[in-house]
Amino acid sequence: MIYLVVKTAITAIIIVVVSEVARRSAGLGALLASLPLVALLSMIWLWRDTGDTARMASYSQATFWYVLPSLPMFLLIPVLLKRGFAF
Repeated sequence: MIYLVVKTAITAIIIVVVSEVARRSAGLGALLASLPLVALLSMIWLWRDTGDTARMASYSQATFWYVLPSLPMFLLIPVLLKRGFAF
Protein backbone atom coordinates (compact mmCIF):
# COMPACT_ATOMS: atom_id res chain seq x y z
CA MET A 1 0.00 0.00 0.00
CA ILE A 2 2.85 2.41 0.83
CA TYR A 3 4.40 1.69 -2.57
CA LEU A 4 1.18 2.72 -4.32
CA VAL A 5 1.01 5.95 -2.30
CA VAL A 6 4.65 6.76 -3.15
CA LYS A 7 4.06 6.12 -6.86
CA THR A 8 0.97 8.33 -6.81
CA ALA A 9 2.71 11.10 -4.87
CA ILE A 10 5.75 11.23 -7.18
CA THR A 11 3.56 11.30 -10.28
CA ALA A 12 1.28 13.99 -8.80
CA ILE A 13 4.26 16.13 -7.79
CA ILE A 14 5.56 16.10 -11.35
CA ILE A 15 2.18 17.21 -12.71
CA VAL A 16 1.91 20.00 -10.12
CA VAL A 17 5.45 21.22 -10.81
CA VAL A 18 4.84 21.32 -14.56
CA SER A 19 1.57 23.24 -14.16
CA GLU A 20 3.15 25.73 -11.74
CA VAL A 21 6.14 26.32 -14.01
CA ALA A 22 3.77 26.77 -16.98
CA ARG A 23 1.89 29.48 -15.07
CA ARG A 24 5.10 31.48 -14.81
CA SER A 25 6.67 30.59 -18.15
CA ALA A 26 4.66 28.93 -20.90
CA GLY A 27 7.79 27.93 -22.82
CA LEU A 28 9.53 26.32 -19.88
CA GLY A 29 6.31 24.59 -18.82
CA ALA A 30 5.90 23.24 -22.34
CA LEU A 31 9.48 22.00 -22.32
CA LEU A 32 8.95 20.13 -19.07
CA ALA A 33 5.62 18.74 -20.23
CA SER A 34 7.10 17.56 -23.52
CA LEU A 35 9.72 15.49 -21.77
CA PRO A 36 8.61 11.89 -21.58
CA LEU A 37 8.50 12.01 -17.77
CA VAL A 38 5.21 10.19 -17.35
CA ALA A 39 6.14 7.49 -19.85
CA LEU A 40 9.55 7.06 -18.25
CA LEU A 41 8.07 6.87 -14.76
CA SER A 42 5.50 4.37 -15.99
CA MET A 43 8.27 2.25 -17.44
CA ILE A 44 10.19 2.38 -14.16
CA TRP A 45 7.09 1.39 -12.18
CA LEU A 46 6.25 -1.36 -14.70
CA TRP A 47 9.78 -2.76 -14.60
CA ARG A 48 9.87 -2.70 -10.80
CA ASP A 49 6.46 -4.37 -10.60
CA THR A 50 6.95 -7.04 -13.26
CA GLY A 51 10.56 -7.26 -14.47
CA ASP A 52 9.09 -8.47 -17.76
CA THR A 53 11.15 -7.35 -20.76
CA ALA A 54 8.50 -8.36 -23.30
CA ARG A 55 5.88 -6.27 -21.50
CA MET A 56 8.31 -3.32 -21.33
CA ALA A 57 9.02 -3.56 -25.04
CA SER A 58 5.30 -3.77 -25.83
CA TYR A 59 4.54 -0.78 -23.60
CA SER A 60 7.29 1.30 -25.17
CA GLN A 61 6.18 0.51 -28.70
CA ALA A 62 2.52 1.16 -27.94
CA THR A 63 3.41 4.50 -26.32
CA PHE A 64 5.21 5.54 -29.49
CA TRP A 65 2.27 4.70 -31.72
CA TYR A 66 -0.31 6.34 -29.42
CA VAL A 67 1.67 9.58 -29.18
CA LEU A 68 1.71 10.11 -32.94
CA PRO A 69 -2.05 10.68 -33.38
CA SER A 70 -2.09 13.17 -30.49
CA LEU A 71 0.59 15.43 -31.98
CA PRO A 72 -1.76 17.34 -34.34
CA MET A 73 -3.78 18.39 -31.28
CA PHE A 74 -0.87 20.60 -30.19
CA LEU A 75 -1.06 22.44 -33.50
CA LEU A 76 -4.85 22.62 -33.60
CA ILE A 77 -5.46 23.97 -30.07
CA PRO A 78 -3.50 27.24 -30.54
CA VAL A 79 -5.21 27.89 -33.87
CA LEU A 80 -8.67 27.34 -32.38
CA LEU A 81 -7.94 29.46 -29.32
CA LYS A 82 -6.66 32.34 -31.47
CA ARG A 83 -9.87 32.17 -33.50
CA GLY A 84 -12.01 32.60 -30.40
CA PHE A 85 -12.96 29.05 -29.55
CA ALA A 86 -13.19 28.41 -25.82
CA PHE A 87 -10.90 25.88 -24.24
